[in-house]
Amino acid sequence: MAEVGREDFGALLRRLRLGASLTIEALAEASGVSVRGIGDLERGRRAVPQRRTVAALADGLGLGEAERERLLAAARIGRNPRPAPAGLRAFPRGIGDFVGREAELARLTALAGREAAGLPVVVAVSGPPGAGKTILALHAANELADRFTDGQLLIDLRGMDDDPPGPAELMLRVLKALGVADRDLGLAGPQGHPELYRQVLAERRCLLVLDNARDEAQVRPLLPGAGAGMVVVTSRRMLTGLESVHRLPIGELSPADACAFLTVLIGHERAEADPGALIEVADRCGRLPLALRVAGNWLATRTGWSVRRLADRLALEERRLDTLTAGDLRLSAAFDLSYRQLTSAAARLFRLLSLVEGPDVSAAGAAQLTGQDVFDAEDVLEELVETGLLGTDQDRYRLHDLLRLYAHGRLRAEEHGERAEAARSALRRWLLETTVVAGRWYEPGHGAPPAAWQGVVDLSSAEHARRWLQAEGDNWLAALRAAADAGDHTTVVEVAEALHWFSDQWIFWGHWPEVFRTAAHSAQALGDPLLEATQLNYHAWALLVCEGRRHDSLARSAQALAAAQRAADLPQQGWANKYTAWAFRLLGDYAGAARHNREAAGLFEAAGDLHGALQSKVENGLILVDGGRHEEAITEILDTLAFLDQAGDRIEPHIADFTRANLQMTIGGAHAHLESWSEAAEHLGTAVELCRASGNIALGSRALVRLGNSLLAAGHHDEARDAFTRCLALGAAADPSRLTEAEERLALLDTP
Repeated sequence: MAEVGREDFGALLRRLRLGASLTIEALAEASGVSVRGIGDLERGRRAVPQRRTVAALADGLGLGEAERERLLAAARIGRNPRPAPAGLRAFPRGIGDFVGREAELARLTALAGREAAGLPVVVAVSGPPGAGKTILALHAANELADRFTDGQLLIDLRGMDDDPPGPAELMLRVLKALGVADRDLGLAGPQGHPELYRQVLAERRCLLVLDNARDEAQVRPLLPGAGAGMVVVTSRRMLTGLESVHRLPIGELSPADACAFLTVLIGHERAEADPGALIEVADRCGRLPLALRVAGNWLATRTGWSVRRLADRLALEERRLDTLTAGDLRLSAAFDLSYRQLTSAAARLFRLLSLVEGPDVSAAGAAQLTGQDVFDAEDVLEELVETGLLGTDQDRYRLHDLLRLYAHGRLRAEEHGERAEAARSALRRWLLETTVVAGRWYEPGHGAPPAAWQGVVDLSSAEHARRWLQAEGDNWLAALRAAADAGDHTTVVEVAEALHWFSDQWIFWGHWPEVFRTAAHSAQALGDPLLEATQLNYHAWALLVCEGRRHDSLARSAQALAAAQRAADLPQQGWANKYTAWAFRLLGDYAGAARHNREAAGLFEAAGDLHGALQSKVENGLILVDGGRHEEAITEILDTLAFLDQAGDRIEPHIADFTRANLQMTIGGAHAHLESWSEAAEHLGTAVELCRASGNIALGSRALVRLGNSLLAAGHHDEARDAFTRCLALGAAADPSRLTEAEERLALLDTP
């Protein structure tokens, strides 16, 4: 590596300048060499200058003949350095186009000054193949060069080779690179090299980059135990077994950095010609630095290609990895190196994970693919995490998009088609069966799983069920789609039915219209008018609440009413009228809303449907509020709360919790219309607490914004700010329109 075994021009120039009591600016003025040029020379960031520049610096410093000759000699040596010892190499090309990683660089810079009690700093940089670990380490080494004046060394541990060098060979390379004489090496003998290695590193302030480590056993003997140096280890593995190290995992670049990197490679003119295509290329490269470099090199050497042309080519998933090849730079080759080091069990699970249709999977889901028990599957998943082929976050496991494509290619090549399909079917079947059991926690007449149920996930409470349904939402939705495509209509309807009341807990997930539309089609295919009416009603609700499509909802509830009448089913006729009333209310037709709601109430009473009767009472209060009859509404809502209390445990607890929160929010809104701000805030605060206790984030976001608005109107700005801030903290499960409103209100509060 550079800066070892010779008199360093930059360090000498700095010593001479400081000895002359000159700042860089003063030397620049005296010599005619730029401030930036002098700074880059002192830090080793610029090639050693020619003789005339050195002479100008010497004149500016006022050097005598001896010091002038010393500076000129250092320049001559710098321009003709001795070859790097075997096993070491200079910074490779590519470091100059480094982009992003500001947070990681900041952390490395901060750690560089944290050696304590004579102990060197050791940082383990880990990440998947192609994440740019080596370039990050080299860029950091370049930036930190002036802190490690005794040298910066790069040692390639060749961890992906079939027969990588062992610690003894690597120690010898470092010792030779640091200028330890062959005589001293011979006197110490191989058995004394470890002690000599530790002694030399303890005495010098060096930055050692141990690149491409295979495992802990290869690295551990190379870590010095004393001194003021720093060691940066890069590895695809997490090297969990290393002690007393700082860990720096890295992954894909941010969207902005990925586009900036491509722009550096292909030039601003081409990048700016089609910024949308540039974003697509970055996304289809998974924002992985190696893939971005391949794509950038491809475009840079094919000037007749537009960025759009490459984006369209990368859109073909089955050819994406083949496209990401530029000369001898092939993305899949980087993946091959990691894949072939896996155990057979890990390799098979890696292949099967490409069958997961959502973005991530749990250990329980992985166990369905392999037929293992959950703990064994988790052990194999953690092996994949350790090797850098799998990401993990809060008990979920995720393949990078490009690794998923690679895994699917290995699946086609190595796994018998029937076995792969059996694994996929097992996962889908488990997802849908578990969805039914979890969803029924929220359904009247069901609740906890039956005693005979033998599940591999914890569904011991409604909260556990909610968390599972939300975590696995993308996966069970994909399984539901597959069941519908396969004509398994009974399963589709069963799943949708189990999720009816749960949908109130996760209103703004975004997929309820699809779930219930699919179930309505399946119910129609089964030829059962009652099932058809039920699912059409659910779809009417989803269109109204989730998408705000009031007229479409009216059309759906009319279809539901017709089917319910064919089935002679009073409850579903009641629900069709209830959803019709809801849509009319939102359209401002309060008379039509009241008429249909009265019809719904009569049908629910005739059928003995207590839950339906409760919701028709809630709707009546909403009609009065929206119609401007606020005092009547307050009386009606208080009566409904009393009805709910009298019903007791005849109302499903989760439905009761949701309804109470909704009623408190409605009565708070009525008081707000009457400008009774303290009463409004009291009821809205109660609604917020009820939503928090039940975990209903969507309804809670609405209550918080209404609370904030009431507090704002009452002049309580600090309390209002707190309510809006709490709303924003709820995140993606909140009502999107309420998040926008909270942001707007906070902006107004912060405006002077």
